[in-house]
Amino acid sequence: MTAFITALRTVLLGLAFAAGLAMPGLAQLNAESRAVYQDWLKTANRAEEVIDARRASSAALETLRKELAGYRQNFLDARTENGDRLETLEGQLAALGEPPAEGESEPEDIAQLRSSLEQQLKDLKVPRIVAEEAFSRANGLISEIDKIIRERRTRKLLERGPSPLNPENWPGAWRSLSRSAGSLLNETVIRIGSATTAERIQNSLPALLLLLVISALLLLRGRSWAHAAGDYLRQFGSSGRGVWGFVVSLLEVIVPFVGILLLVAAVDLSGILGFRGAVLLDHIPGWALLILSFHWLGNQLFSGRIENDLVPVQEGRLNETRLMVDILAVILVLQDALSLVENIDNIPAEAHAVASFPLIMGAALVLLRLHRIGAKRRQQQSEDDADEDGAIAAGANRVMTLVRRATYLLGFVSPVLAAFGYVNAAEALIYPAVSTLALLAALLVLQRFLGDVYGWLSGKGSEARDSLFAVLIGFLLVTLALPLLALIWGARVADLTELWSRFLEGFQIGGTRISPTAFLTFAIVFAIGYALTRLVQGSLRNSLLPKTKIDPGGQNAITSGLGYVGIFLAAVVAISMAGLDLSSLAIVAGALSVGIGFGLQTIVSNFVSGIILLIERPVSKGDWIEVGGLMGYVRDISVRSTRIETFDRTDVIVPNSDLISGTVTNYTRGNTVGRVIVPVGVAYGTDPRKVEAILSDIAKGHPMVLLNPAPSVVFQGFGADSLDFEIRAILRDVNWVLSVKSDLNYEIARRFQEEGVEIPFMQRDIWIRNPEALAQAQAASTAEAPASAPAAAPPKPDLDDLHHDPDNDAEGDSDADK
Repeated sequence: MTAFITALRTVLLGLAFAAGLAMPGLAQLNAESRAVYQDWLKTANRAEEVIDARRASSAALETLRKELAGYRQNFLDARTENGDRLETLEGQLAALGEPPAEGESEPEDIAQLRSSLEQQLKDLKVPRIVAEEAFSRANGLISEIDKIIRERRTRKLLERGPSPLNPENWPGAWRSLSRSAGSLLNETVIRIGSATTAERIQNSLPALLLLLVISALLLLRGRSWAHAAGDYLRQFGSSGRGVWGFVVSLLEVIVPFVGILLLVAAVDLSGILGFRGAVLLDHIPGWALLILSFHWLGNQLFSGRIENDLVPVQEGRLNETRLMVDILAVILVLQDALSLVENIDNIPAEAHAVASFPLIMGAALVLLRLHRIGAKRRQQQSEDDADEDGAIAAGANRVMTLVRRATYLLGFVSPVLAAFGYVNAAEALIYPAVSTLALLAALLVLQRFLGDVYGWLSGKGSEARDSLFAVLIGFLLVTLALPLLALIWGARVADLTELWSRFLEGFQIGGTRISPTAFLTFAIVFAIGYALTRLVQGSLRNSLLPKTKIDPGGQNAITSGLGYVGIFLAAVVAISMAGLDLSSLAIVAGALSVGIGFGLQTIVSNFVSGIILLIERPVSKGDWIEVGGLMGYVRDISVRSTRIETFDRTDVIVPNSDLISGTVTNYTRGNTVGRVIVPVGVAYGTDPRKVEAILSDIAKGHPMVLLNPAPSVVFQGFGADSLDFEIRAILRDVNWVLSVKSDLNYEIARRFQEEGVEIPFMQRDIWIRNPEALAQAQAASTAEAPASAPAAAPPKPDLDDLHHDPDNDAEGDSDADK
């Protein structure tokens, strides 16, 4: 049934494709395109048969998947072809208007043009439809292959094999490994004793000797040469000492590695190794690089230059820690060699379990040893030191601590799993854990090196290690290392490429496909538009507008409004350049606008009020205003709020809606001219005309007081304690009102003292209704006094005591009532 459906679909698609090719608009699809599509149909049918059978090996499935991925990428590219031409044709049809209804007619030339455009549109859509269907089919086949491979790997990972602790498995494992080693040795002995090998060595003897001599020099003298190169590089600046030290450490790895490559080349040129030896020889450079890299990493990480929470070590245990790292590298090499021998000689599962268990146990013991070495160091770290670290550094240390604990936990669990026969699961845990530690350590070292380079170039020195640049570099390195971590923990390269292809494909929102290319185009165009907007704003604010007669508030309104318009236009142009069609989101946006309107009505109200403030400008930057009991200068008007600086130099953020809907007093709107009122009182009996002349002379003498209109002196009336006058004057700048008022008061006090004019204080007269009651009370108290004590005369009230303090009005009133 499945085969019948597949054949039927193939025939239908072939007919559809042939019909599309027969159309005049598909003349650009030649015979080669037909052949490609026919090949795709054969490949797709073969893939479906393989998937249904489920008998192909994982390697064959990977090869088939790679072929399908190539076709899928071609179909993905074909889906976006002729997009501009399609938009043009659709625009032309839209310009012609709706086609006539049934029974109606239109001019013949318009009808012919409409028919031609519709035919061209159909011709261009057919290849895209076929590509869309083929893409979906390829994507589905790839998903099925990935599912089969993942199921096989999961089944193998959870498969329980023979236990390495079972003594019955030891003799067979020993025989299998001995047989493999014997085969390798026999092949090598046979090749060495062969006349062909001797003749080959004799013919290439000069090249062999040269390779061996250079290899020996690089291996024996490479370290000293690296230090000599470092001494030479340090002459270019002592501030880059950390940089040159890192370069020297890299040379200590690179030079011996080149020597090993030359040695391997010499052995391969001699031809003394057989098939097994040649396969192992091909892997020796990788194993050598692994050991050299781990040794270099241990030297860099535990040199005392890098404080890390990944593998904290005591000062006196550095050499031991480096040795543990080297042992881990050797274990990884032995494990890889064992897997290689197993693939060559097809070693049974018992031999693999027995041979792998010592390596798993050794790696676990090394990890636990590293944990114990760093335990005391972690105990010595005080909480004060932790509190001094920044938030980012503290977060990174917590991540490192979590990774370290997880790694040591896996080091404890892996031998237990291997002992029960789950050797594959144990290997899938212990070795990736070691590799993860090594990768994170390499990231720490590389981040420190890049920080040193930045400090050397910028002149900041060691301070650059804790700068924002170092944090950004660390984030970038971690991002780039994520694919490596995925590969370490068993992800396939095909999985990563699949994620990358889906990332490039983008995602669909309505009728718009958003891809990384479109997003990048949007970001670049918007950034350019934003930068141009800010550049024009700065030019207007600093160059053009100051030369005009526009007030500062108007200048600020123009620059702010230009900024909003420029950002809006930059966003619109960026969306258009990115090819994003957001018309399909209009319905969704309309539905969301209702909820957003209720939830964000305050923000929207402030936004609209900010636009009104910039257009009508009832309040401008620099104005002295009073709103809601607050008084101060307007320092900034943004789209949501206005910042007011009060007279005590505090900033108050006022929502724009308060400035529009509330009562606002603007003291400096239009001009800075304002009035000052200075009240003053004189004692009764003073000549009012004399006071008027003195106050008028004082007001006219101040430089900030305008003489047109002239200041006036107003006799307000007869107060309770004084004759009340007021100076009312118009100031050139109302912002100086407090200073002017203070100056006038000082001058009034000086002139009144010179002219003998008294400024009274408030007085109260107290009338006693029943003085006889006081006399009776005094007589009674005198009679009760002891006879021996002479009666004290009642104190006479002081006249000054009769003057009442105005702050104690209530107390005076109560005394009067008594």
